Amino acid sequence: MKRRVDHAALRTNQAFIIGLLVLGFIVDWSWLVAFVAVVMAVGTMWPRLGLFQVIYRSILRDRVVKPDVLVDNPEPHRFAQGFGASVLMIALGLFAGGVAAAGWVLVGVVVSLAAVNLFAGFCAGCFVYYWLARLEINGFTAKPIEGTAPGMAPR
Repeated sequence: MKRRVDHAALRTNQAFIIGLLVLGFIVDWSWLVAFVAVVMAVGTMWPRLGLFQVIYRSILRDRVVKPDVLVDNPEPHRFAQGFGASVLMIALGLFAGGVAAAGWVLVGVVVSLAAVNLFAGFCAGCFVYYWLARLEINGFTAKPIEGTAPGMAPR
């Protein structure tokens, strides 16, 4: 059975992540980083409950954004999002510890990787997931879609 992932939903998620984290940096609102981290963590554990996905499905899909459903595995995308949420949680710890500059650097890493995914179609977290699967690490079972480089969006 071929599984499918709506890549328009993924891009919408990335756009929200980038936009909110950049806004948080500009106005120095670390609470916005916490908000995005929680939304990402919830979306990783319960994909249908992720706020940015809910907004996509209930407001944007078919009205503003055309679905882009492709044969793909959802697990690498969830892994990437969960990893991003973890990096943001570390950034929050740095903010709380008085090392805000280091926290914002980590936020910048998340923004940069989300932007590479959004604009270039390369998911670094997916790439890592597929390498872990190749190494037969327990829990990493999905294989790249045939004819697609690990981390690249299928077409």
